[in-house]
Amino acid sequence: MTYRFFTPTPTRAATGLTAAVYQQSRDDFLGPLPTFQALSAVPKVLAATWALMREALLAGNAPRVDRELVAAAVSRANRCQFCVDAHVLLLHALGEPRLAEAVARGETPSEPGHAQLVRWAQASRSPRAADWTSPYRPEITGTLLAFHFINRVVSALLDPDLLPGGLQRSPLVRSVGGRLYAKAARESKEPGRSLQLLDAETTAAPAWAGDSPVGVAYASLRNAATRGGDLLGDVARETVTATVRWEDGRFPARPADWAVDLVRDVPGTDRIGTRIALLAAFAPSAISPGDVALWRLSHPADADLVRLVAYGAITATDHVARALASAHL
Repeated sequence: MTYRFFTPTPTRAATGLTAAVYQQSRDDFLGPLPTFQALSAVPKVLAATWALMREALLAGNAPRVDRELVAAAVSRANRCQFCVDAHVLLLHALGEPRLAEAVARGETPSEPGHAQLVRWAQASRSPRAADWTSPYRPEITGTLLAFHFINRVVSALLDPDLLPGGLQRSPLVRSVGGRLYAKAARESKEPGRSLQLLDAETTAAPAWAGDSPVGVAYASLRNAATRGGDLLGDVARETVTATVRWEDGRFPARPADWAVDLVRDVPGTDRIGTRIALLAAFAPSAISPGDVALWRLSHPADADLVRLVAYGAITATDHVARALASAHL
């Protein structure tokens, strides 16, 4: 596994909130995965990301296969190959090899309920155009939102290959890996355990989540990640928010040129930060070493890069969540 712009602190050196998140991920999942290690420079964002993923994907009573299918489908919609590969493997671990391989090939599952889930997850990339909302339980809806955020963080900060040479895309490797992780993947988790890690300032959970801990976790992530916008001025933040709304998930044909055009009227000191935030929202893998080098001239800390990427990612994710809020008015 290669990190694109920095190498996180080793897991054995983690302290405080970061160490607590890593311990929960060892207890309840597969350990401190690269996604969470990349976020460790900003512990509050790390904790809230873990909480949303745990409460949505791992805890509760919604079928785990359905949730893994949603994670893989939204990851494909967001062009996050790393996450597609990871959740295909976990479908193998849950005893669904045919479904897993259909997802890996980009095919529509044969079972009607699974096919509907895939169509629903993929439509969420452009929620306004699709008149998108959710008929599903909070765990499934929360899984979708978690991976809209995680896909963007992963695509921005990690290399797409989970294993050297893309070996994780071999059906044999997926099958063997699935058997290795089967026990961990099938263990049920009690809801709510991760909430003890969250900031006490979290606002009320959104209406779509009811009284599920998924809603508390989402509200915490939205709060923590949105604070990354403090790195930018008012005009820059307005540019990011407005672009996310009017573009509605459209993939830019040439992301680098597209972002340059959008930041022309932003104050000069904010142009590179606005560019990175916009790319994080729409085409995170297009964030280049040159972009990051320019950003680091004024913001050398890894934490500021992570905060900026998280801000772009949550702005795009909350665009999807706002479609749910409209449906509950």
